[in-house]
Amino acid sequence: MRKQPILSVILFLLCISTYAQQEPQYTQYMFNPFLNNPAVAGTNKYYEIRTNNRFQWVGFNDAPQTLSLSGHGPSADKPMGWGGYVYNDVTGPTSKLEFGGSYAYNIAITDEIRLSGGLSMGIMQYKFDGSSLNDYQDPAIQGTQANWAPDATVGFYMYSYLFYAGISAHQLLGNKLTNIGNVDTTVSPNRLRQHFYLSGGYRYILTKNLMLEPFVMLKYMYPAIPQVDVSVKATYRNRQWGKKEAWGGITFRSSDAIALFFGYNHNGKYFVGLSYDYSFTDIRKFNVGTYEVMVGLKFDDIK
Repeated sequence: MRKQPILSVILFLLCISTYAQQEPQYTQYMFNPFLNNPAVAGTNKYYEIRTNNRFQWVGFNDAPQTLSLSGHGPSADKPMGWGGYVYNDVTGPTSKLEFGGSYAYNIAITDEIRLSGGLSMGIMQYKFDGSSLNDYQDPAIQGTQANWAPDATVGFYMYSYLFYAGISAHQLLGNKLTNIGNVDTTVSPNRLRQHFYLSGGYRYILTKNLMLEPFVMLKYMYPAIPQVDVSVKATYRNRQWGKKEAWGGITFRSSDAIALFFGYNHNGKYFVGLSYDYSFTDIRKFNVGTYEVMVGLKFDDIK
């Protein structure tokens, strides 16, 4: 039993060094593309605030949890936008806290299609908290160590009413993490590796009440295997409802899980969404699934 926390630390060090994705992931990514691409800022006519809270592998000790809050919107008289974000990603004794701001500028390609480019700058903290392992009194994993580092993300986003396509690169600066958990990594440092996201979606207007939207997101971090999320969302709105609408959908994530999501939009301003992931890997034997809650607020149009 005493070896278990030490093994967890070793696995964490291996993950951030080479194999695992270091950025948080979301099943309901299509409802807040700003989290993955700063170029989304200012592409709508209104400001909005969203919170995405993910509880992964519920029932598994020290399972990952991600809490995030973001907001963005356009300039009233210029083709640009800005926004801000903060999130905390926790897995056992390790955590990543990041906050920052984004700026984007968009131009018209045709009467219906626009292209936006964006940049975000922030500060991140990687922390190892050995106090949660004090029962084992192992000097190699005692105490708390934190690494602060600047971060940057760049992205491009092409969009119209019917479709969008975006590409972004995260952790551009590739900073190194040293002395994590009293483990000297000076000789072979753990590096924050660049992450690349390619995403897109399309709206099919089936009837006056029903709309179908497929989405796809490709995630890649060298040398990990690329991961693909493929989703389909159906949205229903009855004219008698006014601006109210409900949606439901399904997501398939390669080499990981299948997920169901659904939600409700009240008066075009208040959003709530829920999702449940069921893993088809061996880890499903040790948890009851992954839950995610999305809550949003949309303000009135400003232009």
